[in-house]
Amino acid sequence: MSTTTCHPVTLTRELEDFPIGNLPLRARHDLLRASWPQPGAHIHPHAWIDAEDAALFHDPEVKTLVDPEGGVLAWTGETPDLSAPRTAARSFFIRYPWDLLKANEQLVSGLLESRIEGDLHPSAVVEGILHLSPGARILPGVYIEGNVIVGPGSKLGPNCYIRGNTSIGANCHVGQAVEIKNSILLDKASIGHLSYVGDSIIGEKVNFGAGTIVSNFRHDGKNHHSMVDGVLVDTGRRKFGAIIGDGVHTGIHTSIYCGRKLWPGTSTRPGDIIQKDKTSD
Repeated sequence: MSTTTCHPVTLTRELEDFPIGNLPLRARHDLLRASWPQPGAHIHPHAWIDAEDAALFHDPEVKTLVDPEGGVLAWTGETPDLSAPRTAARSFFIRYPWDLLKANEQLVSGLLESRIEGDLHPSAVVEGILHLSPGARILPGVYIEGNVIVGPGSKLGPNCYIRGNTSIGANCHVGQAVEIKNSILLDKASIGHLSYVGDSIIGEKVNFGAGTIVSNFRHDGKNHHSMVDGVLVDTGRRKFGAIIGDGVHTGIHTSIYCGRKLWPGTSTRPGDIIQKDKTSD
């Protein structure tokens, strides 16, 4: 299965190294295999296995998990036993970058209780579940609504709004008057001032200039489409922002259309409007 359809996030890493809830996909697979009582567990490297589907393997009669098209997601034993496979309810193959958002949503929405190991200012408001890692700081005026994971060394605030099922990596900065909704920020991403990011993936060491806005909703409310290998693909999402590769820098007041992708290391000038995927400067 090709990972070129997951570009730009797979231009600078293997798909298995992409973090879901701040832990690489391959590490998520390792945890699942270790938890299954049956020996010889295997997971397709590009599969996302939901917790409910993973629990099926605690039944010794379950040997193989497939997607609705019959693709083998996970199995026990040397080879998949297709005599009586179970069809996954919520698991799927990661084929496109927006599938990574879907996986993150499933994982983060399933958090059950907060874990506060960093510095949470008394004036911050948390209405949901927060996993705050050691060394992370949440400053005055921050409002969190939903389930959020914040990696070590990251700083949120003052006066920003984080909502939806969001994961923020290590050593990130989300600053004054910034709203982050249902997104993934990778390590060392910086969104410092007056910006909106919704239903998006922000790569490592990205810096958004003040006033950078990512659109995520069509006027007609229809699904977003995104260009993949020259073909316009239906994402299946009514809310979908942008996929920003590692090391991207935007100029102040950059506006990014829904479903657009910026390749690693590209940049925008002040006031740019990104109407198409940007693969080079």
